[in-house]
Amino acid sequence: MPGFLVHVGATAICPHAGQVTFTTTNARVLVSGQPAVTLPDLFTIAGCPFTVPGPKPQPCVTGRWIVPATRVLVNGQPAILFTSTGLCQSAEQIPQGPPTVIATQTRVGGM
Repeated sequence: MPGFLVHVGATAICPHAGQVTFTTTNARVLVSGQPAVTLPDLFTIAGCPFTVPGPKPQPCVTGRWIVPATRVLVNGQPAILFTSTGLCQSAEQIPQGPPTVIATQTRVGGM
């Protein structure tokens, strides 16, 4: 599915409205002046309020990408698009749901 490339300055949230921060090992390919995010890159999440019954805090803390771009590579790694699928996880690596990319650059697209 086509979409714009995600860069480290993109805005995203976890399923419970925690703030996602992107980091990448890519320092060579820039979109809108910031490094593009690739499949092996993890993201961190802060401020997730999720709690399971008990009550036991179970916030989203990290995440990984599952479905990247199929036709765009960044330094040999598949790029992450606005439409890519990811998975947020708790500290115990329990799947919490997909992140939602809210805003990213709008100049470079891919598929």
